[in-house]
Amino acid sequence: MASGPLQNTAEYQERLKITAANIAAPVDSPSPEESLRVYAVDVVHTAPFAKPFFGYGTYLGGGLVITAAHVVGHWPFFTNPRVLIAGQDLPAKVIKEGTVAVTDLALLSVDETRLPVSLRLRRNPLCEGAIRIGTNVVAVVPHKTTRSRIISPQLIAPEYRTRFNTLISDPEPSGAGVFNVDRRCFLGVISREIAKFGYRKINGRIVAEAMGFAGYFVSASKIAGFIPPEFNF
Repeated sequence: MASGPLQNTAEYQERLKITAANIAAPVDSPSPEESLRVYAVDVVHTAPFAKPFFGYGTYLGGGLVITAAHVVGHWPFFTNPRVLIAGQDLPAKVIKEGTVAVTDLALLSVDETRLPVSLRLRRNPLCEGAIRIGTNVVAVVPHKTTRSRIISPQLIAPEYRTRFNTLISDPEPSGAGVFNVDRRCFLGVISREIAKFGYRKINGRIVAEAMGFAGYFVSASKIAGFIPPEFNF
């Protein structure tokens, strides 16, 4: 059983305030990406004898929240995960947890009846079809949105290209949601940052040069396969 609300700190109150403001924002916002913040949540857990840890997640609908497995922690059933959403602090149940090494996803559920009707009526559709390089996307957390784009796995080290083949141009916080704004659908969950490289010819040799980091996200197709069929999402 999850514990009660966290200690009344300034950071905690600010996070609650932001999620409350997001649900109150108009659906027809002049900035389409800003309206997606309504789906962004804070995921909080407290390991035994440790301070609360804040990460991010995305509300899918039907009381379900998707995040990265490592945001929940190594022992989710003992860390009392909670979700800050629509100005509320709700206990969360861990429905399914993957692993960082295989599928860095965790599916949580909250009591949908405690959410505002305006949020209960929403569904956050998963994107379908191929993920195209060059597509403009936006990474979303409760307090901000960041524009980015899909980049080629050819920009990371060869040994990682098959495993980490869904990338955006810049790193973003773990658990952040990635959206295709034009199609208004959910592309995936940020898992980690990966070094990216550029290549140029110097003295007749192809040389790799470090170019910062890309953000790897677990794709919507993997999320669809991860959600247990009984949820009919």
